[in-house]
Amino acid sequence: MVPLNWIAVGDPAVILPPGDHDKIWAIQKPLNFPRYVFGVDRPAEGETMMPSVMPRYAAALRRCHAGDREITATS
Repeated sequence: MVPLNWIAVGDPAVILPPGDHDKIWAIQKPLNFPRYVFGVDRPAEGETMMPSVMPRYAAALRRCHAGDREITATS
């Protein structure tokens, strides 16, 4: 069980408090989340991967929600 707002990271998972940024990053960086999840390389320090990632993410959401319909509230 992972306490609310805490982070489970790594393999095997380690449960860390949200403020423990250095330990979280030490475990997370070598896992290469951007490559594994989005298929893009991690950007250089100070740069962003969002221009590459967001179109892919938006397309995936569009596919997942193509059949959605609006539900209106009734009194």
